[in-house]
Amino acid sequence: MIIRSINSIGFNNINREEKTMSKSISKPNLRGGRLFPERQLSQEEIHRRRTESKELSRRCHLVFDKVKPQLIEDHYEWYIVIEPDSGDYFIDQEADLASNKAHEKYPDKKCLVLRINETGACGRV
Repeated sequence: MIIRSINSIGFNNINREEKTMSKSISKPNLRGGRLFPERQLSQEEIHRRRTESKELSRRCHLVFDKVKPQLIEDHYEWYIVIEPDSGDYFIDQEADLASNKAHEKYPDKKCLVLRINETGACGRV
């Protein structure tokens, strides 16, 4: 490697040399993807989890459709957290507070958070 002074080659030449030198260094091809490939889920596990999630959503929406007409007048745009096994629901103006109420009573159960409106959607479209 030849060392030259900055004055003799200029700043732009140094940058070009560094770029060409970095290209000549061989790097192994790293494949993109998960940070921990050893923790990847099998296709069966992914399918099982999706099915569980859809079933939870379906059961919670059954409860939501029953109570929505009663709640929509007084609690429009509030949050409702539904525990589908018991049919219990918890409402509050803030999603976190409603969720905390549900998890205090049912710490090991999965619940669904919905918004008390015509569709149950929580976000903006």
